[in-house]
Amino acid sequence: MTHLLRSKFGTFVHSLAIAGLLLGGILLLTLMILMASGAPPLVALKHIFMGSLGSWLKIAQVLRAWIPLSLCACGLLFSFRIGLWNIGVEGQVVAGAIFATALMRLGTESGSPTTILFSAFLCGLMGGSLWAIMTGLLRTRAGVNEIFTGLGLNFVALGISLWLIFGPWKRPGIASMSGTEPFPTSLWLPAWRSLRLSPAGLLLAILGILFVAWILGRTRLGLALKGIGNNPRAAFLHGLRPDFYIIVAMGIAGGFAGLAGAFQVAGVYHRLIPSISSNYGYLALLVVMLANYRVWLTPIIAFFFACLNVGSIQLPMMLQLDSSLSGIIQGSLVLATLLVDGYRRRRLQ
Repeated sequence: MTHLLRSKFGTFVHSLAIAGLLLGGILLLTLMILMASGAPPLVALKHIFMGSLGSWLKIAQVLRAWIPLSLCACGLLFSFRIGLWNIGVEGQVVAGAIFATALMRLGTESGSPTTILFSAFLCGLMGGSLWAIMTGLLRTRAGVNEIFTGLGLNFVALGISLWLIFGPWKRPGIASMSGTEPFPTSLWLPAWRSLRLSPAGLLLAILGILFVAWILGRTRLGLALKGIGNNPRAAFLHGLRPDFYIIVAMGIAGGFAGLAGAFQVAGVYHRLIPSISSNYGYLALLVVMLANYRVWLTPIIAFFFACLNVGSIQLPMMLQLDSSLSGIIQGSLVLATLLVDGYRRRRLQ
């Protein structure tokens, strides 16, 4: 027993060290991009740090980004565990936001706010899950690669949200990119007023992380997903049904993304907007790969990227840099992470 605990602790420390090296490499890459853009690197890093952790209000903004990012990453752990690239996570966030908005619009006339909000999150979970299950069904029934299906459904979800915003759900008298009509304040997710941060959202993200750790590490479902992900043919010979578990994994992954969409609607924007996902789905892919698909590293790395996401907003304001620089940094990080992931996979072969 003691030997087993030491082995697990050693594996965790090794993974943490690798993640630290990767984050250090990301920091170096960020410095190189800043230098190429003509910005003083240390000054820019200072502004990123102060813009994300310089006050309690800034930390609250980081946590508001960390919540949906962590929820999306939690879902991706399931799809990655079974060997699927759930690129459609962006569309699943949007689908969850649409379903949650629909429920909240219906509930503005009746029902208690607590019941409506709880139902909205359930609808968001269902919306994201159904959107992901479509990808799973096309993969298992028609043999369509989940990457192509996911990307296609991302565009479909975005198209539906735009149609609703400029059509049936448009604001009275106008159709605006600012989104639908804001919900009454009674339907806003309760938050600490000074920080504009929802404790319910924080609790949801923390419970999500604990749930994923338990399912993947302590249950038969987690073992089955791992077995199928490592060797689908061998798992089938041992009585597992890969097609069934693919749909289950995608459904759970989409459910987490749908919860992130519902949180964006009820706890952040208080309406449906065109960019409701804030690209958290794509960013979550990067987070999970950097965490080497380990549950306990995922929220830590998600917090790092939430800091970068929030802090980089200061660069255009303080250093007169182009606002697209933060997007360039994140895009470069995605490419760097893919290279590292490819190298890691080659070493394991």
